[in-house]
Amino acid sequence: MHCLNRWVIIGAIAVAFILFFCWGSLLTFLGYRDRVDVKSTANLVIISAPTPTPVLLTPTPDLTATQSALSYNGISVGSFVQITGTEGKGLRLRAGAGLSSPLLFVGMEAEVFEVRDGPVESDNYVWWYLVAPYDQTRSGWAASNYLTLVSPAE
Repeated sequence: MHCLNRWVIIGAIAVAFILFFCWGSLLTFLGYRDRVDVKSTANLVIISAPTPTPVLLTPTPDLTATQSALSYNGISVGSFVQITGTEGKGLRLRAGAGLSSPLLFVGMEAEVFEVRDGPVESDNYVWWYLVAPYDQTRSGWAASNYLTLVSPAE
């Protein structure tokens, strides 16, 4: 029985050698070697990765709100304001001008914002659309009662 296993192994090796030889002959006959030696050049195209585009909220004032003067307590579009008088609680910035507009986030006491739109009068407050100069996603409408004009550095 031990002798039979040796002949099986020798036979398997012989069959593998014959198959390998036949495969090589077939490839040579079909001209595979000629096709392998063909030199081709590849073109490398580098596509730069996309850069993230910040999503900016477009201010949409309350339709019932009315526009007032272009300046209120010295605050106007393009000026910088600081949140003050909240006793450390911060100021709620909203999606629209008015107390019924959804809350977006709370601006912290002494945080500085740029005024981008307004003024809009609603719910007995004057509202300004503010954007944080360091993070464009921190933006919303805020009541002017808690804003102080920041004078530019000279």
